[in-house]
Amino acid sequence: MTSHPSTATQLAPYACDPRESRGRLHRERESRTRSCYQRDRDRVIYSGAFRKLKHKTQVFVSPGGDYYRTRLTHSIEVSQITRTVCRQLGLNEDLGEALALAHDLGHTCFGHAGEEALDRVMTDFGGFDHNEQTFRIVTDLERRYADFDGLNLTWECLEGLAKHNGPLTRPGAPSDLPPSIARFQAQMDLELASQPSLEAQIAALSDDIAYINHDLDDGLRAELFEVGDLLDLPLVGEAFSAVSDRHPGLEPSRLIHESVRRLIGHMVEDLVAETSRRLEGIGPESANDLRRAASPTGAFSSALLMEVGPLREFLFKKMYRHVRVTEMTDQAKLVVRRLFGKYFAEPAFLPGEWREIAVEMGDRDRARLVADYIAGMTDRYASREYEKLFGVGVFET
Repeated sequence: MTSHPSTATQLAPYACDPRESRGRLHRERESRTRSCYQRDRDRVIYSGAFRKLKHKTQVFVSPGGDYYRTRLTHSIEVSQITRTVCRQLGLNEDLGEALALAHDLGHTCFGHAGEEALDRVMTDFGGFDHNEQTFRIVTDLERRYADFDGLNLTWECLEGLAKHNGPLTRPGAPSDLPPSIARFQAQMDLELASQPSLEAQIAALSDDIAYINHDLDDGLRAELFEVGDLLDLPLVGEAFSAVSDRHPGLEPSRLIHESVRRLIGHMVEDLVAETSRRLEGIGPESANDLRRAASPTGAFSSALLMEVGPLREFLFKKMYRHVRVTEMTDQAKLVVRRLFGKYFAEPAFLPGEWREIAVEMGDRDRARLVADYIAGMTDRYASREYEKLFGVGVFET
């Protein structure tokens, strides 16, 4: 008899125990050396979609510079925060890590600009959403295994990805599910009206911690704004002032790093404290007790949310709407729109197997196939394709 792989920490009763997993859509013999959630994590890491995140940007679209975050570095940072919080709360770190690493697989080239452009050209064909695209990738589009399409992840991992932003339906209410999730739901019930596991909630909140602080870091280093612009912001100003007072004359790069890491630490501690407070009030005896809760268990305190609000507004005005950023994103949107129009109208320009499938499709299915193809592009591949098809380099006037 094979012993079940041990977990890194002692699990709390409300954690997702791999021994109690609801399994996979396609039955498989489980690994003798890894838990089912470790196997999920490994399948994400070895997927083609994960490798492409290396050359997919977030705010600073290519060629914005090599220092700034990509989807890959962001996903790794989210994973690190998720593991930290999960360990503090006695949750399953492996499941949390798998969800953190997978959560951005569906993002397009050129960051949010690419997604906005693809959603717009897909308006008449069901739209485009990166969360649904992630689900499509892990359940269908990854074609690596001989016995099934997708990655055949566990129920708990798929549940967490489907409910990344919380429950998708309400009990007794008509549902308008994304098509890929609706199709999968007909085969395996993900209980879409319930809360996701606490591991999934923590992964989503860790995403917030990572992108807020790392956008702040990237914006400062790109000189879109200065440290002095932050000093009147609650929480942020206090962190920078505290570091400056303790280390007078500290060089700017160290000042930024010290301050941002303090902010991350503060938000992590708040998340652990508020979630622990809610757990004490619920007294859950199983993971399902938290799924049946009326509201999320993982949460920041109301005080922290009030402090973070001004920072979000600041980043929106000073970074996401900065002329240097909008000039790049406007060009990126044009690239995505023109690529879509070209491939949709003339599928002969698609490569090999994509072309063979597209020419036989009706408009709606062809549009979805073209969207899948473009969504899978990295920034630099999309740039090369654009130059090849239209004879002009991206970001050239």
